[in-house]
Amino acid sequence: MEEKSFITTVTFEKSPQEIFEHLTRNVVKWWGGKDLKGNTVALNDEFTIHHPGTHFSRQKVVELIPDKKVVWLVTESEFSWLEGNKSEWTNTKMIFELSADGNKTILQFTHEGLVPGLECYERISEGWNIVIKSWLFKFVNTGKSYIE
Repeated sequence: MEEKSFITTVTFEKSPQEIFEHLTRNVVKWWGGKDLKGNTVALNDEFTIHHPGTHFSRQKVVELIPDKKVVWLVTESEFSWLEGNKSEWTNTKMIFELSADGNKTILQFTHEGLVPGLECYERISEGWNIVIKSWLFKFVNTGKSYIE
């Protein structure tokens, strides 16, 4: 039986266009903070997130459908706290899919390849729930970064 990748959803009272803008143009405000370097807006843009001593990852924007979908491919990763394969994220994808539901927008986030069999799964799935359901949600609704 194939293990399922991590998925979480959140609903916003904003348009898909507004959510898409926040997802692509303001990653630094809801995920990376000062540790994000590079660009996140256009197809083939590349960026890194580096939290010294814990996490490094390089992502590439591999799919971009305005107001509908953004996909980042993790091209390089290292988690210093893992005992086994420290690059478990490498070649996984972070997929953000938007769908309108009346005057609301549903965001489904899938970290394709982040499956329960990985050593990092529990900690990272908890982290993604915080990032998507708290930090991104706060930023979209208040305009304030998770660090404010």
